[in-house]
Amino acid sequence: MCGIVGYIGNRECQEILLDGLRRLEYRGYDSAGIAVMQGERVQVRKCAGRIAQLEGLARRNPLSGKMGIGHTRWATHGEPTDLNAHPHQDVKGNIALVHNGIIENHGMLRNYLEKQGCRFVSQTDTEVIAHLIHSLYKGDMLQAIREAMGFLEGSYALAVICESEPDSLYCVRLGSPLVVGMGAGEMFLASDIPAILPHTRDMLFLEDKEIAVLRRDGVRVYDAVGAIRHPSPYHISWDAAAAEKGGYAHFMLKEMMEQPQAVQGTLSAYTGKEGLREMLPGKVERLDFIACGTAYHAGRVGAYYLRQLAGIESAAHIASEYRYCRLFPQTDAGVLAISQSGETADTLAALQKARAMGMQTAALTNTVGSTLDRSVKTTLLTYAGPEIAVASTKAYITQVETLLLLAMDQGRKNGALSGERLGDILNQLGRLPEKMEEVLKKQTPIQHYCDGHMNEKLMFFIGRGVDYALAMEAALKLKEVSYLPCEAYAAGELKHGAIALIEQGTPVFAICTQEELLEKTLSNLRETKARGAETVCICPETMEKRARQEADLVWTVPDSDPLLLPLLIMLPMQLLAYHMAVAKGRDVDKPRNLAKSVTVE
Repeated sequence: MCGIVGYIGNRECQEILLDGLRRLEYRGYDSAGIAVMQGERVQVRKCAGRIAQLEGLARRNPLSGKMGIGHTRWATHGEPTDLNAHPHQDVKGNIALVHNGIIENHGMLRNYLEKQGCRFVSQTDTEVIAHLIHSLYKGDMLQAIREAMGFLEGSYALAVICESEPDSLYCVRLGSPLVVGMGAGEMFLASDIPAILPHTRDMLFLEDKEIAVLRRDGVRVYDAVGAIRHPSPYHISWDAAAAEKGGYAHFMLKEMMEQPQAVQGTLSAYTGKEGLREMLPGKVERLDFIACGTAYHAGRVGAYYLRQLAGIESAAHIASEYRYCRLFPQTDAGVLAISQSGETADTLAALQKARAMGMQTAALTNTVGSTLDRSVKTTLLTYAGPEIAVASTKAYITQVETLLLLAMDQGRKNGALSGERLGDILNQLGRLPEKMEEVLKKQTPIQHYCDGHMNEKLMFFIGRGVDYALAMEAALKLKEVSYLPCEAYAAGELKHGAIALIEQGTPVFAICTQEELLEKTLSNLRETKARGAETVCICPETMEKRARQEADLVWTVPDSDPLLLPLLIMLPMQLLAYHMAVAKGRDVDKPRNLAKSVTVE
């Protein structure tokens, strides 16, 4: 959600900035812009629309300079227009800045600054910051930023350049991520690692209220009161080439096809000759999950695993709700925050609330060095590699896998899971990537289905127990990338109102992984069929014969342990979403209005 890139060095920076913005397109945006120190003046190029439009603007009227900042904006205050696009400047044009986050008291600050004579040209909260810093600037940008922080309420990541200080690039963060890349005679800045990974692998992750001053020969980091900090750099080991499409039509397709390798890599990280390694220190009496969107759906599956394998009370909570609900101290309870990016604002805020209530906290993320990773003592990493498409696929699958391993570890510790059963699940997990590859090869029937159903008005996904969690994720994927309205229901709930929406030909998908609930779910499917629905059942091969007696169409996955079926069943659901989006001509990797990393509330 919004992207920042910055550069100071000895190279012309326009193309560096544009390339960095291209690598951040997956974050979601509706306008883009750059500002470059050209000679003694800050010059800006910005426009609504895609980066390709900004590139055209920059080619027609190029900027020459060796320090600059760039931004992709996801609109929160004001429509996506040229004037609302970043960078924004102060009244004199001396300062240019870009901003991720939301300034909650922007209205009050705007009123104050207008009384001081400032003339606003945009509807954004960001322009307020530019005018505020200008009003505080007395020849020392570091001091002006520090003073401005005292006025700003909300979240922000800022990158600032100033004509009066042409050899320094300033940045500061509170609640929104920033990473500084260190090169030889040049420095880089970004909201996400992929933007600058082609240039350097040595990174500093700024903490909240830290201000960094980038110069060609290095970086200095200060805290909010001006004391020098000495953060330790990270070396990024994953390959930038992993984020390229590799011949696939879309990143989403590539990342779906990488899921067998991602599952194998995550399994290898947590197992060895001695078997399953310890996932979390000690035993927990209760473990809850806080997350948003797809990660929340993974948490629901994880809660099922903990109850089944460890006999531990567990529930998944939507982070944006959890942070505002009334909690009661549970010092024997653990809370695990789940976020693919490790920067999800609602999840980070919910984690802080849980910690304040005295609960033990840990994290599950795909991003080393993220804010979430650095906020806890124990992080469970997924080894999915970089995920570029906005709709999460391999990150979700490895989250579910890691939560399964966590449940196995807790079950082993408290005696609920025998060593024999644990070994059997691990053996079957080792064979799972091969079965996943088999499923991913069978795309043609799904593609044909999408070609014939691309004009549907509404679809339903149903399931019971853990299958309801899978139905929720299947519906979300379809909505995200195809924009086709669809709903997920616990199979027994559809008849309590929503069945009124069933018309002749309405597609209803039933997800079935649990033998003991198969007949119940098929009975619910029969109820929709009696009202004209066109029914599809997704199940393992052992259930195919029974499913064909009720469903119009059956898609199967290879038989496996019931605990592993959630990992297999989701693959055809991902393929359904992808091929439906392609059939409808959608922008698969960058769906409208969405962002990969949601860093605002």
